[in-house]
Amino acid sequence: MEENVYALRGATTVQHDSPAEVDEAVGELMEKLYSENGLSDADVAFILFSQTRDIRTRNAAAACRKSGFGNLTPLFCVQEADIAGGLKLAIRVMLLVNHKKEREARMVYLRGASSLRPEYNKENDND
Repeated sequence: MEENVYALRGATTVQHDSPAEVDEAVGELMEKLYSENGLSDADVAFILFSQTRDIRTRNAAAACRKSGFGNLTPLFCVQEADIAGGLKLAIRVMLLVNHKKEREARMVYLRGASSLRPEYNKENDND
């Protein structure tokens, strides 16, 4: 099977801005992205996080490393644009991967972020 370069997207939310909640949410998001797509760190070229400005206690990239993902991977975290009416307490992620794509790429939207892309949640619920 041929290797492919492609991007994966995902997002999650926390209820409160605390290091423990950010760590838990990012760990859950990364575990689901890796497992749904059959990834290892060696497959991931880089990981880009964004987080809304109301999350100030933990950088999502630091939470990713703490969760055990991205140890071989360059990570970067930026502040999400502050858009009126936008989702609060949100963390988004984009991974650039290069590996054997055995099925369609699986995007993962968890918790309050599931409202951003409900079509992906229907796919994930059918497994």
